[in-house]
Amino acid sequence: MRTSLGEPDARAAITFLGTDRIEVLRFVDDQVVRYATLGMSAQPMADPTAVVADPLKGPRAELVLSVKAGRADTDKALRPLAVLAASPQVEGVVVAPGASLDVGEPLWPGAPFTSVLVGEPGGLVEDLELDAPMDPVRFLPLLPMTPNEAAWKRVHGAQALQERWLASGTDLRDPARKSVPLDVTPE
Repeated sequence: MRTSLGEPDARAAITFLGTDRIEVLRFVDDQVVRYATLGMSAQPMADPTAVVADPLKGPRAELVLSVKAGRADTDKALRPLAVLAASPQVEGVVVAPGASLDVGEPLWPGAPFTSVLVGEPGGLVEDLELDAPMDPVRFLPLLPMTPNEAAWKRVHGAQALQERWLASGTDLRDPARKSVPLDVTPE
C-alpha cells in the first residue's frame, strides 16, 4: 500500500470479539483521502458452506475507500470500514467484486451512504503475491451507494449500476453526492 499510496498519516485499530485485529490506515494527498484496511487478509475468506476452512487457500483481500478531502467528516468511517473488513471472520462471507456490503448506518456523520459496492481490484493498488499455496491479497475499492442505489443494484445488478453511474458522470469520490437518477434510461 505504501508503494501505491505513500505513508499513512493516521491509523486506528479495532478488535471485535472472536476476530483478529483490523486496522484502518488513512492516506491523504491534496485532494483525496484514502482509507485502507489492514488485517482482513490475515486469514483467507472461506466458503460459508465448507465444513472445514482451509487455513492457507482461499481469497484474501483488503478494502480501500477513496473520498474527496475536506468535504465531510469522513474520518468517522474508520469503524464502519473495520466492521466490513471483519465480516468474513464474523459472518463467514466472501467479499468479492460486485458484492454489496451494508453497515446499516451512515458511513460517516451525515453521509447519504449506508452501503458500498465492491469494485474490481488492480486499479489503485496492485495485488500482493504471497507464497504458494496462498492466494494473492487483492485490494478491493469500495464505492459508496445510497439506499436507493443499493436497492436498484439488488434488482438490476452491479454492472447495470456502474453503467448508470458512468452514463450520469457520477463522481463516486464525492462524499456528499446525491443518488444517481434511477427512474430513466441513460442515453
